Amino acid sequence: MTTTQDAPTTLGAPARPGLTPAGLVTVLLGAALPIIDFFIVNVALPTIDADLHASTATLELVVAAYGIAYAVLLVVGGRLGDSFGRRRLFFAGLWLFTLTSLACGIAPTAATLVVARAAQGAASALLLPQVLSIIQATTSGEARSRALGLYGATGGLSTVVGQLLGGALVAADLWGTGWRPIFLVNVPIGLVVLVLARRLPESRAHNPLGVDRLGTTLLAVTLLSFLVPLMEGRALGWPAWTIALLIVSPFAAAAFVHVERRLERLGGTPLLPPSVMRLPSVRRGLMVAVPFFAAFGSFMFVFAMTLQEGLHFGPLGAGGALTPMAVAYFTVSMLSSRLVARYGQKVVPVGGLIVVAGMVALLCTTLSAWPHLTILDLAPSMVAIGVGNALAMTTLFRIVLSHVPTDLAGVGSGVMTTNQQTSLAFGVATLGSLYAALSGSLGSRDAFAVVIGAVALLAAVVAITARRLPDPRA
Repeated sequence: MTTTQDAPTTLGAPARPGLTPAGLVTVLLGAALPIIDFFIVNVALPTIDADLHASTATLELVVAAYGIAYAVLLVVGGRLGDSFGRRRLFFAGLWLFTLTSLACGIAPTAATLVVARAAQGAASALLLPQVLSIIQATTSGEARSRALGLYGATGGLSTVVGQLLGGALVAADLWGTGWRPIFLVNVPIGLVVLVLARRLPESRAHNPLGVDRLGTTLLAVTLLSFLVPLMEGRALGWPAWTIALLIVSPFAAAAFVHVERRLERLGGTPLLPPSVMRLPSVRRGLMVAVPFFAAFGSFMFVFAMTLQEGLHFGPLGAGGALTPMAVAYFTVSMLSSRLVARYGQKVVPVGGLIVVAGMVALLCTTLSAWPHLTILDLAPSMVAIGVGNALAMTTLFRIVLSHVPTDLAGVGSGVMTTNQQTSLAFGVATLGSLYAALSGSLGSRDAFAVVIGAVALLAAVVAITARRLPDPRA
């Protein structure tokens, strides 16, 4: 997300309008919707498969299309809010999110759903950056600290709501609609928030940054030409177009790097500024973040598929099995700032090690108790995974942003979130495809075991490499 300095209030000028409690609730509801939507989809994937006859590769696209569009357009959304007004872009993004949710809910085919999910991700990229920008621009002091704390809690709470609500809606099969209510429920909620959003204070940057159109286009080409063949190539027998896209990908990436460096030399602000990327806290933090988020994205996808297709838990059972992890994540994320204040960057490798322990425990439990696993059997390992993820994820964000200059704080946050969403999509594309390839020959249990082993290795990489992270307290 991009934020720049707002115009200061001059002597005799009217004070900048503040964010009321009702306004804070409004923007937090707006932030919760896209987060809930990410988690709510995972438990519905097998039901979508059964209804639309989608392949595993297409289901990967249902998840990844949202993340790719969000990653590419996130910084653009923040800069548009700075230029044209954050309330205006919040309103526009929420309108588009509501409409694209409707499009997802009535999608007649799997391909249509993938396109609608990409559009929903783009809408989220307009909506979400405005939340922190509005809080930053309309609060100060203790009020800002409380608002930011509630924003962090909203993310954790939304993961819990997403798991339970998704499972409950799909299991209820309202009026025979199956999975569709997981998207359609956004429509009435979105309309209510739209009414409330009309009372939000407007703000915009005094000196807004321009939009890096060429950089945005090249980043989109790079991600699509790399991730789409990885997800679709195996299922389609590697046709010529998938090979061609993979060949295009490194050239698009090289062009993107060249354009970003050139734009910064000319005094512009690129989509992902090389000078920010070269900061030790950013560079090392992103190197740790790639395996971390790739592991998290692939785990969420494969675990939800295995629970329903391999263990026949059903959507409500899958949501229940994921809930201990989400509750543990929410609880520990509320305490993580105190731990970082005391132990610094050591929190990240400890979190990685706890994730490794949780994955190993999950692997042993799965292999020993299959196919008679229960939610109680899975709960201890899921709690450990939630605790480890909370320690590592929240601290990683803090470390990456710790040494970014204040006037580039929004740019740094955009760099981190773009990396996060890209890595999530990459994890689904690679380990999700591995699971799809192995489940046909080895069966769900052994395919799941292989992927969980790979996720545990990635978590071990995080624990080892995170030891070189700078101390955010410095």
